[in-house]
Amino acid sequence: MTSKHLLYPDESLFWIDLQWFAAEDEGRTEDPTEQKIRKAREEGKVAKSTEFSSALVLLFPIIAIGILGSYILGNLIDMMRFFFSLSTEIDLVGDDRIVPAFFNYFLRITVPIFAIAFISAILGNLFQVGFLFSTKPITPDLNKIVPRFGKFFKRAMFSAEAAFNLGKSIFKIIVIALIAFLNIRANIGKLGLLSSSTFWVSFQTVSRVAFAILVESAISLLILSIPDYMFQRHQHRESLKMTKQEVKEERRMSEGDPLVRSRLRERMRELLTRNMIRNVPRADVVVTNPTHYAIALEWNRSLMEAPAVIAKGMDNIAFKIREVAEANDIPCMENKPLARALYQEVNIGDVIPEKYYEVMALILAEVYKMKGRTLEAV
Repeated sequence: MTSKHLLYPDESLFWIDLQWFAAEDEGRTEDPTEQKIRKAREEGKVAKSTEFSSALVLLFPIIAIGILGSYILGNLIDMMRFFFSLSTEIDLVGDDRIVPAFFNYFLRITVPIFAIAFISAILGNLFQVGFLFSTKPITPDLNKIVPRFGKFFKRAMFSAEAAFNLGKSIFKIIVIALIAFLNIRANIGKLGLLSSSTFWVSFQTVSRVAFAILVESAISLLILSIPDYMFQRHQHRESLKMTKQEVKEERRMSEGDPLVRSRLRERMRELLTRNMIRNVPRADVVVTNPTHYAIALEWNRSLMEAPAVIAKGMDNIAFKIREVAEANDIPCMENKPLARALYQEVNIGDVIPEKYYEVMALILAEVYKMKGRTLEAV
């Protein structure tokens, strides 16, 4: 009997496989790809802070209560007057005014606050993740029913997330307690006189202190949600990390089979070569190496500021360029350094660099001399 199977060596009925506590994310060292991030978002897996949404849901309704306080209080007073007036009547069993009146007052008092809280919750999510609708998080998944004690204990008790949440909860309690202490100490004189004050004065004093504590606490929680969001974003990205094999598989799936890609590249090279060869008859000269490189150049002084490369190649392609040039009576001039330099430095369709003007002028002069033409300064 091995030590990894028994938590209690004397009782074989109580055993826990310590492999449950193994790190399931071992080997996930690669940053998630854009495809992995996009897929996670489509499944509703996004980085967001519940603290931010909770702070907004607390802050905006409190501000709304402060703004609508007189409206709410007026409706409460009207409701109390109405029901107190009904209490003096002898028979209320058949009175059909009670239920409609209750719902009427209830909706008038609560709907504005509930509506603002609902909008605050929506805004809290929109600010963090944008417009996103997914039913994946609420779709039943039987695999989630299977207990994973190792992962649960690791995340709940022995992880950076657990330590951060514990510190965050303690910090929130300290901040709210400090805010309450400072507000009560600042108004301790007024609160001490409540026993000898009227009900309305006492109500106003307590309401002001409570309102200040709630608003300041909500603002503090909103500020606290910023580092919480940054942490949740970091944790979310960590949870999406991939193994090297997963990255390779995803790249293979997105780019296709390597053999197919190789064939496509070969086909593209054939098409480019074929199109390039069609340009050779327009060339004024072909500069060669003479066997390894061939560069076809066109020089139209009315349209170009300098000779342009219209085809180039090496080995088999160079041979094809020379073959087409000879068939179209285009001179092939040997200049090994120039041919090698133009092949490496100039793309098809680009004019040659200024540093090659002089040597190119000599070559064109020789070409035009062969054809019985003259060359003006390049």
